[in-house]
Amino acid sequence: MKRISSALLLAVTTIMIAFGGSAHAQQASQDTVWIQIAARPSLSEAQAEAQEFASRLPDVAGFTLGAGWYGIVLGPYTRQDAERVLQVYRTEGQIPRDSFIAFQENLRNQFYPVGARDQATATAPVAPEVSAAPAVTTPEPQLTLPDETPAQARRSEQALSRDEKKELQIALRAAGFYDSAIDGSFGRGTRGAMSDWQLSKGFDPTGVLTTAQRKLLMDDYNAPLISVGMAEVLDSRAGISMQIPAAEVTFARYESPFAHYDSSGDLGARVLLISQRGDKNTLFGLYDIMQTLEIVPLTGPRERSSDSFTIEGRNGQIVSYTEASLNGGQIKGFTLIWPAGDEARRTRVLAAMRESFARIDGVLEDTAGSDLSQSVDLLADLEVRKPRLSRSGFFVSQNGAVITTSDVVAGCSRITLDHGYQATVTANAPESGFAILQPVERLAPMAVAGLSTQSPRLKSEVAASGFSYEGVLGAPSLTFGVLEDVKSLDGNTGVIRLDLSAQAGDAGGPVLDASGAVLGMLLPQEIKGRQLPEGVSFGVNAAALREALIAANIPMFVPAGSGAALPNEALVRQASGMTVLVSCWD
Repeated sequence: MKRISSALLLAVTTIMIAFGGSAHAQQASQDTVWIQIAARPSLSEAQAEAQEFASRLPDVAGFTLGAGWYGIVLGPYTRQDAERVLQVYRTEGQIPRDSFIAFQENLRNQFYPVGARDQATATAPVAPEVSAAPAVTTPEPQLTLPDETPAQARRSEQALSRDEKKELQIALRAAGFYDSAIDGSFGRGTRGAMSDWQLSKGFDPTGVLTTAQRKLLMDDYNAPLISVGMAEVLDSRAGISMQIPAAEVTFARYESPFAHYDSSGDLGARVLLISQRGDKNTLFGLYDIMQTLEIVPLTGPRERSSDSFTIEGRNGQIVSYTEASLNGGQIKGFTLIWPAGDEARRTRVLAAMRESFARIDGVLEDTAGSDLSQSVDLLADLEVRKPRLSRSGFFVSQNGAVITTSDVVAGCSRITLDHGYQATVTANAPESGFAILQPVERLAPMAVAGLSTQSPRLKSEVAASGFSYEGVLGAPSLTFGVLEDVKSLDGNTGVIRLDLSAQAGDAGGPVLDASGAVLGMLLPQEIKGRQLPEGVSFGVNAAALREALIAANIPMFVPAGSGAALPNEALVRQASGMTVLVSCWD
């Protein structure tokens, strides 16, 4: 991160002056907030990062957050000042983009700056030209809570239910003090963990938690849920009741099969409630559709059974989790979209959502949201994932091997055939312009290309089969033309020249003669940085393709045809059966 500029310091100081003084000169009140800029799972790491931020930014402090996490914050500020400072620092790149406003009640023991307890009562610096205001004291660690005697603590502990005792064990484990069974039985391991936790908080290590100490432990454990305002939502129209992060999302609209709860906070989280009538086929269709959406990244585990599914997707920006199940002719579930890098809090929020999810009477109407504007790139107002590049290809073996252009396989994180089948690159010849792909799972093509072994006749009619508009039309089409030459303009005999007007998506498709034999593969219109004139196309000839297939040890299909011209309908059927959409995904 770059060093803070004098201009930025002036801007922040001006903000503080305009709203009544510096950050440390604000009155302590209920609207006192902080800006959380980082959270780390180890104290040493958090202290080092806090020190690094403090070398460049004012008002840096560090507090424990609970659940074994340590937060680095700026402040304290009023809410209005915090929003302005957050905007300035984000714009200047001084703090991470996912920094957010945190509330004082969610911060626990202060660990940075060292000696902060002594400094808390000192008078804070006053901004220039502003009358001094009472100094804000740093939130004091809660080490002197109303307490009970050990005997009173044991009596209040005896009143706990077994589930409440398990919750305490879970909280101790999350804080890093307990690693035994969650059984609701307070034996030697649990007592030792309680003693260690008490020592870490400055309490007497009695091994029996008082009522106030139990509350503090559970508040620390629930801090991630408190910070996002977990609250129950009862959506009678969708027929779902569950806990959601209500401080970060709010209801926006219905668009079947989803109830949209869009981001309303700084995190950028989103929630979808899933509700629709249907059967097993509907459920399976939803499973496939969800994976075409931008909100469901490609990487992550997926699991489907006869009556339910779960999908998790991750990339550098978001983590998405979806679950849905079929019961009584109704499909219900939810999706949580959360920013990447906040895994501890996301895990707690997701667990609370899953545990609280309940079906109630009602299901979302199929027509919900039908009056809203529609787009070919949107599904229920959710953006459909699109490939970076799509071209045509064609099957050259019975096991599904495909020939396509080199450009469509360059730099892809994932290559698919017809969007649904993943493929890998078996061979690539960028100097010749073609590549050979093999599907990950065995396919059974409707038709397979038979590479011509005859020398084609000049001026004979040919047809190129391809997805002219990169799959938008959903099926390949034929473009007719004439074979102009069996070599390129520079004399390359591995190339054929065509009088044929092709579209960008046609590249990679087969060029067929009237009998259905494949004369070659259509090359892109732009060759070595030069755009070809209208009506001029080139293709790699069948001999070059055959040689590459032999080198790759791919068995070729040998047609049994007579070489006679096919009726137009039969030619279209054969060409369409062998042509496949090849897509490159980031």
